[in-house]
Amino acid sequence: MIRAAEHRDLPRLRDIERAAGAAFRDLDMATVADDDPPTVAALQQYQAGGRAWVATDDSACDDVAVAHLLLDVVDEAAHIEQVSVDPSHAHRGLGRQLIETAAGWAAEHGFDVLTLTTFAEVPWNAPYYARLGFTVVPEAELGPGLSAVRRHERESGLDAWPRVSMRRAVRTQNVVGD
Repeated sequence: MIRAAEHRDLPRLRDIERAAGAAFRDLDMATVADDDPPTVAALQQYQAGGRAWVATDDSACDDVAVAHLLLDVVDEAAHIEQVSVDPSHAHRGLGRQLIETAAGWAAEHGFDVLTLTTFAEVPWNAPYYARLGFTVVPEAELGPGLSAVRRHERESGLDAWPRVSMRRAVRTQNVVGD
């Protein structure tokens, strides 16, 4: 089930991100694997702003988050800041469901585009997002906000591995009115 993140979920989101990040160690990307997740205070900003969602395990009765998505607004687009799935719940479509939830939020709030930044060659990053309809945005076409995100990533050392910005149109349904 996908639902809005609650305050009680925030420590668990940090655990999910650590667990999901561990897979980067297998790709010789220990710096990424060891990166600290956002603080609870930072996560609370997303939660309080209605821009954080979790997926819970449908087979369990305890409503514990097993995946999450955080959304920003960058350059007049809904920007996926982070989407992470606990490895014990991978390959169940939870990431895709969270992304579609973000797309629904974007449509409701008048945004036409979802954006994100990601590793170009990590199988569960850019290739995965491409399967969900995202396309690479050339650096020359980035707006000032997304350019700032990429600059921060470079300054943080993430460009030790190829990174890209991606976008996807928000799928909206046309409603015929009276």
